[in-house]
Amino acid sequence: MGLAALKPKYIGEILLDKGLVSLEQLNYALSKQRENGKFLGEILIELGVLSDEDFKRILAEQMGLPFVLPSTEEIPEEILASLTPQQAEKYQVIPVEKSASSLTVACTNPLKITLLDQLRRELGVDVKLALTTEEQITSALEKYYHDKLHNVSALLKEIKADDLKSLSINIDDTDDTGLESLANEAPIVRMVNLIITEGVRLGASDIHFEPFAKEVKLRYRIDGILYERPAPPRNLYAAVISRLKLMAGMDITQRRLPQDGRIKFRLADRDLDLRLAVVPTLYGEAAVARILNRQSLLLNLSDLGMERLEQQFTRLINLPHGMILVTGPTGSGKTTTLYAVLSLLNKTERKIITIEDPVEYELSGVNQIPVNHGLNFGFAQGIRTIVRHDPDIILVGEIRDRETAEVAIQAALTGHLVFSTLHTNDAAGAYTRLLDMGIEEYLVASTVRGVLAQRLVRKACPYCLEEYAPSAMEKDYLSRVEAPPNLLYQGVGCDKCNHLGYKGQIGLFELLVNSEMIEKLVMERANASRLRNQAIREGMQTLRDDGLKKVQAGITTLSEVLRVTQE
Repeated sequence: MGLAALKPKYIGEILLDKGLVSLEQLNYALSKQRENGKFLGEILIELGVLSDEDFKRILAEQMGLPFVLPSTEEIPEEILASLTPQQAEKYQVIPVEKSASSLTVACTNPLKITLLDQLRRELGVDVKLALTTEEQITSALEKYYHDKLHNVSALLKEIKADDLKSLSINIDDTDDTGLESLANEAPIVRMVNLIITEGVRLGASDIHFEPFAKEVKLRYRIDGILYERPAPPRNLYAAVISRLKLMAGMDITQRRLPQDGRIKFRLADRDLDLRLAVVPTLYGEAAVARILNRQSLLLNLSDLGMERLEQQFTRLINLPHGMILVTGPTGSGKTTTLYAVLSLLNKTERKIITIEDPVEYELSGVNQIPVNHGLNFGFAQGIRTIVRHDPDIILVGEIRDRETAEVAIQAALTGHLVFSTLHTNDAAGAYTRLLDMGIEEYLVASTVRGVLAQRLVRKACPYCLEEYAPSAMEKDYLSRVEAPPNLLYQGVGCDKCNHLGYKGQIGLFELLVNSEMIEKLVMERANASRLRNQAIREGMQTLRDDGLKKVQAGITTLSEVLRVTQE
């Protein structure tokens, strides 16, 4: 047998032989690989050509490794006990087989030699590898190690009583040096890391730390709703908050004034960015950590739930100049929508500049400017600066006052496309809000090209979706709807949605596009109700109309739509 016969096949050859990709798909993926240096399998998965499981099976075959599905199998407790929960999460591996001298662990990337060598040194045994998917690792960690990994009460049981006693402090009796030392103690570090990790695992947008006279509350905002979880003991709270403040680069000696900071947090292979806000209360400092989800920037308009309006809205955002507003309450997804728009418009031939408070996400190729109120550099001053830098598109984080509104409208009048946000209940209210700020009627009528109002609703979990009978309130509402949904659906709760019945969020939208009649009504200073009724006559779909269509499709529930919309 010649040497050529012993030469192992490339992964691309195996995929072709198995019929999992075509030659054209493979060549396209190889060209992409030369451009960005990513792994071939990663590119094929991103393109939707190959599933993660199919690729990992082929990779296992090529490398001579077993392929396993640890979350769907039942792994004996004595094998699971070979790793601590912390080791399993840190190295993103699951033990699947054990002998007297070796341990086989399932992993997603066998090329992480350094990490696996560290694990071998920690265990003192030969570590063998099996391959699996990222979803399997996530599900297996949840299935086998969740209670030990994500439970403050379980962590406290592991900490010795003497350690707890030394960590229990009265903040008024502790000097600043002692407080910093306590904040860096291993149990406190583990507790704070656990709380953040749990928030990320649950898909929370915010983590709330709230001190009261005799207790502490820890709450996670998941898909817009707050849920309470086991909290640190009251006597450890000062050390926990001090740890958070140290991570965010704050002054831990300052406990009487609000502070803001940012935390960089590494979780497995992900770099997380958290925005921390601390404020003094009657019983200590309360804190909220906002988990900034950079993945949301990858969303397109359809992913946001705008598929019915996408064509109309795309025409609007491609206008050469004018003002386009996005409205809704805090937490309704306005920033995510605007970033999705900027990502769509971000082309070589366009210059985009933003002025934001603060800059939450970094957009490649976009000039982003943070406001600085301490130096009297706000939105209005920022816009005046921006227009001297020859932009095509300007994003103003929010129009809060008359001065900002005036300079934004002037920018729109002088050939720029301006995007901004307002806090109004519906699309029509944006016009009246600008008029109330003191902007001239003709300026509002001639510059505002369209207004997008939005809300966020929780999506019914697709894994446990079931038909259900409407409640009395829902029956009463449906009796007044011209074309009510034929069936109502809801999630009943499962492991995939943490037994909440909801998984993820989606937007409800109404788009008011300017017209001659709308301009005429604005010139007459018509109220929001008249503007809204005219827009509906011209074909505008209201927030609730959009919600009912998503209820009909089984995407969300009627109770969710009624919760976030008004008649």
